[in-house]
Amino acid sequence: MNAQAISVAATRVAAAIGLFLALAMSEAAADAGFQRWVSQFRSVAAKSGINGNTFDRAFRGVTAPDPEVLEKARYQPEFRAEVWEYFDNRVNESAITIGRQLARQWKPWLDHIEAKFGVDRHILLAIWSIESNYGEILKNDRVMRNAVRSLATLAYADKRRAKYARQQLIAALKILQRGDIDVSHLTGSWAGALGHTQFIPTSYEAYAVDVDGDGRRDIWNSIPDALATAANLLARNGWRTGHTWGYEVSLPGGRKFPGGSMSLDRWASIGVVRANGKDFPRGGDNAELKVLQGRDGPAFLMTKNFFVLKRYNNADKYALAVGLLADEIAGYSGLQRDWNRPFTRLTSSETEELQRRLSALGYYNGPIDGKIGSGSRDAIKALQSRLGLTQDGHPSKEVLSTLRRY
Repeated sequence: MNAQAISVAATRVAAAIGLFLALAMSEAAADAGFQRWVSQFRSVAAKSGINGNTFDRAFRGVTAPDPEVLEKARYQPEFRAEVWEYFDNRVNESAITIGRQLARQWKPWLDHIEAKFGVDRHILLAIWSIESNYGEILKNDRVMRNAVRSLATLAYADKRRAKYARQQLIAALKILQRGDIDVSHLTGSWAGALGHTQFIPTSYEAYAVDVDGDGRRDIWNSIPDALATAANLLARNGWRTGHTWGYEVSLPGGRKFPGGSMSLDRWASIGVVRANGKDFPRGGDNAELKVLQGRDGPAFLMTKNFFVLKRYNNADKYALAVGLLADEIAGYSGLQRDWNRPFTRLTSSETEELQRRLSALGYYNGPIDGKIGSGSRDAIKALQSRLGLTQDGHPSKEVLSTLRRY
């Protein structure tokens, strides 16, 4: 190697070392800033009734922000799920089958919870499914994180969520101080949602119950406590025992429909009827028309309990998914008119096969879970690009048939 080459190589090495040191110093500075924030937050927590022992236990080993939490907080995907994709990922054969199995397994506790709170067991099972895949996400270290560290990270470094995170962090410390859970098991999502039924700490404080009688409100390890906590939230927000969440309906063509709430009898008088041909059982109940896919998809008249479900998650799609899944777990038929999709839908097992085949070809490296997210869509698009097909990313029978030829 000549002198010029040696000089260039030395310069590159020096630059790399300099970059490494700069990054290390920047990280150390960030950690020092975080530690100062934690020290200052100690007095804030004390004013909210958190004793020093609890605070020290909670923050033992929490010396730096969680970079993955900040990454998830910053990442706001541009893709907005089509309505059919939202429901296909939540109301499917797998969720229904497992829900029915768990209804049998937990029947004595479901009997007790239903009698105590008046909330239909199938609604609780559907919430459990949609919130945590019947608890499966609690086993996933990529999803579940130290709740104290996550919330402290957001309070320290995310200006948009700082107020929320401080409030939730105080509530999380109260949970720990009360003794409902030990610090090693105080885990949650990146944004601090806790346990089988994914309660944020302030909602936990408001609604958590110890139904199994062990002295702890444990929604992480006690299925009865988790389901009873969800039931308590719904009951205290006005759930009507013995009433449905709503009805799938058929709309007469060629006319517009009024907004707002009217009695079911009034809806029937202008031609809106149940899709299954049956009468409305309580014609005097008020209901509101919802068409999440316009006239191309199914239509629904939503009653009081639908809006109570929105107190759990204030989104029409969420509340409807809970209602539809609950009905199917209970053994009722599915939609009379399905969502309008630009392809032929796969079953849950077929979707898992699609993911496995994409993985075997090197297109996909995510979980084989039968749920289509951005990773699955990108993998399908990559395959379609290679084959010269339209890159729509749809998990269709046509794509699966193509994969089966490999």
